[in-house]
Parts: sequence; C-alpha cells; structure tokens
Amino acid sequence: MSHILTVHIIFRCAFGRKFSNVDGQNGFADLPEELMSGLLSFSFADNIPILGWLDIVTGLITRLKKTARKLDSFLEQVIEEHIIQSSSSNDLEKAKDFVDVLLQIQEHEDNKISKKLTRDKIKALILDMFVAGTETSCKVIEWAMSELIRNPRIMKKAQEEVRRIVREKGKLKLDEEDIQEMDYLKCVIKEALRLHPPTPILGRETSQSVNIKGYLLPPKTKVIINAWKIQRDPDTWSCAEEFIPERFIGSKFDFKGLDFEYFPFGSGRRICPGISFGSAVVELVLANLLFWFDWQMPGGADEKGLNMTDSLQTLGARECPLQLVASPHFN
Repeated sequence: MSHILTVHIIFRCAFGRKFSNVDGQNGFADLPEELMSGLLSFSFADNIPILGWLDIVTGLITRLKKTARKLDSFLEQVIEEHIIQSSSSNDLEKAKDFVDVLLQIQEHEDNKISKKLTRDKIKALILDMFVAGTETSCKVIEWAMSELIRNPRIMKKAQEEVRRIVREKGKLKLDEEDIQEMDYLKCVIKEALRLHPPTPILGRETSQSVNIKGYLLPPKTKVIINAWKIQRDPDTWSCAEEFIPERFIGSKFDFKGLDFEYFPFGSGRRICPGISFGSAVVELVLANLLFWFDWQMPGGADEKGLNMTDSLQTLGARECPLQLVASPHFN
C-alpha cells in the first residue's frame, strides 16, 4: 500500500501526472524495489574481482541488464512525452514539474549548465528522484505504522492530536498546513527514523589523511558508517531499543545532519537532497492514515507478535511487508 502510494505522489510532483496514466504501469511500480534489490545483491566482481565471472553464472548480470532496459524505456517515455507537451501551443500555461525544469535548462544555449546536461544526465536525475523518493518514504511510513500498531498508547495519542487539530478548525478533511501544528506526530516520525533509518549504512571516502581516535586513515579510504547502530547507542539514548516519541519533545536533535548522534538522512555535502520533500510526504501520508482510519492486526492477532525483523536484501526495509486492517473512523 505505502509503496504504491509514494509512487503516485512522486509521479504527480516530478512528472506532472497521475501514475495511472502510464502505459504498462504495473511493471513500473516495481522498478524502484527491483533496482535496489539488484544493487544490494552480493557481487563477486565488487568483492573478489578475479571471480567476477560468477556474477554471470548466478544471473546477477542478466537481472541488472533487464532492469536497466526497463528503466531506460520508462525514462525515455517520460522525457519524450514532456518534449511533445512543451511544444504544444495549448500547453504554455501548464505548471512546470521536475522534468519540465530540467528540459528547460537544457534548452538555454547560453547556460553553462545546459552544455553538461545531456539526455543521459537528465535520466540519471529523474531516476534519483523516482527511486530515492519512493523507496525511502515507503520505508519510513511502514516502520512508523509498525511501531504505532505495537504501541497502542502512542497510536491513540497521535490519532487524538491529528483529529483534534482538524476538528477544532471545523473542517472535514486534513490540509497540508495542519501538519505544522502536529508536534507529537513529528516526534513519532523522528523516533521512527531513529530506530529505522531509511539508509542505515552510509558509505564515504576520505579526501585526505585523517586521524580518528588513534586510527590513521589515508586518503581515498572507503569508510562505512553504521547509522543504525549509532542511533541506538545507549550512551546517547535512554532505553535506546524502545519506541518513545516523547524523547524528542523539546529535544535539540533534528534529522538535518547537524548532530552526529542522529542523522537518518546522512550528513555533510552528501546528505540526502530530498529531506524537505521526503519529510513532507511522510508527514502528510501518516497524518491522513491516522486521521481517517483506526488500525488493527489481521484476524485480531496480538500486535506484540508483529515481525519487526529488518530485511537483509533491501537495507532499511522490513523483512515482511506490513499488513494491517483499516476501519473507517468517520462513517
């Protein structure tokens, strides 16, 4: 559910249309997850170069090439449709989306950037938006709902805040500006990001020689940073393994990469460029899920028995897709 929902949102924001208007849409919905699964698969070529030929035997190369062809076909379709639409006289007043802006930059001959913005680079930027935007948001929403269903008190408190704010304004639906008043909801999301960062492992490379607590790292050293472990460090976080949104009330910690104890989206120049967009999507989706529906486990199962194991195939994701039963709150 959350996967398809985030795909729809990205399509409206980046491509200016509904996902339902895409030819062969069912295949495209699975592309982000399919790509990430392939990229995170064990590769002999990456780890033991002399045995790289085994990637052909295992079928990894074939799967990656198949996914690449599907992605290229999809991206070509998106770009061509935007070019045709932009040349149409009755499309002059159309609001510009992400692809329109990239194509517009490319058309300016006097712009230095336009000379470097090739068709392949435009595809790469669209791919970043499509894959990173859908997968990360989907993970956060699923983990947040997983933690809420396991903690009925917190679920009730979050729902009461969301419904109270909308009700006090005398409205029948939740609007985007309402989110700014939902402080506890924001704490719920921050705590979900602490326990389940969408990118739990960060890769970096030293640009120069550096000494870290007695360890000398020469230039060009690849460094793996375990954000998942750092954000569960008991020296920093009390009851580190427990889901406690209240810890962020009045807290200095934010997810903008300024605190090295808490950086679910990375930090520094390589921080995720889509923090603002991603957090807005997660807040709006989660607020609507809590506003319109009451939630329970399928078949009345005990929520404490919910499988909370992390996936070994897709970093930051659940091992088992979350399945919940929604009951309309307003009849």
